[in-house]
Amino acid sequence: MEPILLVRCDAFETYGVALPALGAAGATTRIWEATDPDAERPNLRDASGVVVFGSTSNVEHADDRPFIKEVADLTREAVERDVPFLGLCFGAQVLAWALGADVVKAPLRELGFEPIRTLPAAADDPVLSHYADGDPVFHWHEDTFELPEGATLLATSEMVPNQAYRVGGSAWATQFHLEVDAAEAEMWITEASAQQDLEETWGKSPARVREEIGLHMAGHERRGRETFRRFVEVARQRS
Repeated sequence: MEPILLVRCDAFETYGVALPALGAAGATTRIWEATDPDAERPNLRDASGVVVFGSTSNVEHADDRPFIKEVADLTREAVERDVPFLGLCFGAQVLAWALGADVVKAPLRELGFEPIRTLPAAADDPVLSHYADGDPVFHWHEDTFELPEGATLLATSEMVPNQAYRVGGSAWATQFHLEVDAAEAEMWITEASAQQDLEETWGKSPARVREEIGLHMAGHERRGRETFRRFVEVARQRS
């Protein structure tokens, strides 16, 4: 089994539960620092799966930040070659955009934990069926996306309908950050709070987000680790 390729799209990405969970499932990993102009785009022949993580960039910045188009090209190639793919927040938006769907501003900015509603199509999904209706998941985004042609919606929510989807039998994406753990969330809150008033900009104070982390993060981390375990199983079966 070739390594799982992790696509890092921001300096603030610490991978949360991803690295230990992938390792526990028996996978090796390699990292593409996509924002580094000197980092050569990887060859997918040497990858058994691809995970694209979040970013403080949005696809609207693609003309000014060339890495976004590079990540989109890699994403499209993964889908075309049937290489298992998992997109997280920005990664979910890039998957949609790479396949011709629009990425737009969401009806509201989501920060912290909000519940998702799972749909019947998720019941037997090999990667995301362990999420239950009403599970709280961690968000930090202002954009959303239309579903690409042929995609299957797996989870929704009241205000931002497209929360998780599958394309074919090898690509998955979630608008929420299933990879984030408590340490990463705290780092993001601290860094963002130094630059802006979170409550004014995002609708929740740091204290409220931290309270939600205390209530919900343990279950969120457990479900995130399970997602990566399942993703490795899909990649192993296709190797």
